[in-house]
Amino acid sequence: MNAEEKRIASKLARRDFMSVTAAGALATLVGVKPQLVRAETKPTADCMIVLWMGGGMAQTETFDPKRYTPFAPGVKTEQVLSTFPAIDTSVDNIKISQGLERVAKVMDRGSLIRTYQGPDLGFILHSRHQFHWHTGYIPPQSVAVPHIGAVIAKTLGPKNPTVPPFIAIGQNMEIGGESASIKAFHTAGFLGTEYAPFLITDPQDAAAAVRPPADLGSTRFKSRRKLYEQILAQQPVYQYGGDFQRQSLLRSMDSADRLLTSPSAKAFDLSLEPKKTFDAYNTSRFGQGCLLARRLAEAGARYIEVTTEYVPFRYWDCHQDGHARLAMMKQVIDGPVAQLILDLEERGLLNRTLVVLASEFGRDAITEGKVGKEVRDQANTPAVMTQPVHYGMHRHFTAAGSVLLFGGGMKKGFVYGKTADERPCTTIENPVPLEDLHATMYSAMGIAPSQFFVTEKRPVYVTKDGKGKVIRDLYA
Repeated sequence: MNAEEKRIASKLARRDFMSVTAAGALATLVGVKPQLVRAETKPTADCMIVLWMGGGMAQTETFDPKRYTPFAPGVKTEQVLSTFPAIDTSVDNIKISQGLERVAKVMDRGSLIRTYQGPDLGFILHSRHQFHWHTGYIPPQSVAVPHIGAVIAKTLGPKNPTVPPFIAIGQNMEIGGESASIKAFHTAGFLGTEYAPFLITDPQDAAAAVRPPADLGSTRFKSRRKLYEQILAQQPVYQYGGDFQRQSLLRSMDSADRLLTSPSAKAFDLSLEPKKTFDAYNTSRFGQGCLLARRLAEAGARYIEVTTEYVPFRYWDCHQDGHARLAMMKQVIDGPVAQLILDLEERGLLNRTLVVLASEFGRDAITEGKVGKEVRDQANTPAVMTQPVHYGMHRHFTAAGSVLLFGGGMKKGFVYGKTADERPCTTIENPVPLEDLHATMYSAMGIAPSQFFVTEKRPVYVTKDGKGKVIRDLYA
């Protein structure tokens, strides 16, 4: 390429609608179109919103409260189970943790799983568990496995052809540390770039990301598009892809062009929301993301994920000063989560929208991993608390964690699973491994757990070996 072509190519690469496809393009290394072997079930939802508590949400401090112990110097750490007292909810037999008062008021609209069990992956790394949660596969894999959102987008297609079917909100992909690992599962993998997530780091920037350039439709704009197509066809620019990936990338560009010129782009503009409604969500970037998710669900998106964001040793990833950190995180999520449920309900969307609040695993101050399968410690927890920073210190706990399900055909005011009242607060009734949680989520969308794709002459199932079990007790 000459200097002018390089300049234009560089400008194209910076375009928002192109940058969201880049990771997917690089992850898609096979040259043959994957074959979908569809297995269907009766759907109870046509849209899914995942509220991702990245970093390991402590279940005993949120949705599975245990015996409360106030802070006092000299208290043994092993005696502390919950650093917040339990509060009543709108359901008589369900209590959750102080600081989630607004979520408590909408518990009569949802189901609470208290026995999600993380997998045994050896030494615990957040990005590995998050990869597993979002794809159903333990990394590394010999093929680029797709995100659950991409599977839904590919299988069901768009509800609205001018709205991206898979949209991810809130995760900065340049956070350092584990950024490459986080990028690895934010892709459509072998399904092709057209099913990759439309990435929005900051909801306030969403409107700008879909604002058409001033020269859209001009000869100059069309010539840049033609040049990009020529670049894709050259070696070594696209040396690792084949015709299928190239065509998929071009189709993703066509989808972007449709969005730029469609009235659907208004769904991305939070400034169009009434101030009273905006203020109800405006606790943080996550809160604004919940508002954006509601607008996108109304506009016809298939799968929307909003994250509190995973950044090592921040937010839910608390190894010390856990009580103060979780008090802050509850302020971030309490109002927006509850408001999202109420708004979807008011608009008649909740029955057909499955809202899932989840995290990669739970937390415990003493056990790293699970009892009987402990792994190497990653926290220096003192035996006795001497200062507030020791209050609420949490290791990674995979024996139990909480998941909330609202709408989408799920029962209302229902609890599934039981954990022990005293440490170790492990699962004692109705364990929920990831493949069963995924089976339940997919089934709500009309996708059977046995569905698979054939790529590189091997089946890639949507649940582990196609044998995930739908938890029918959760369905209304």
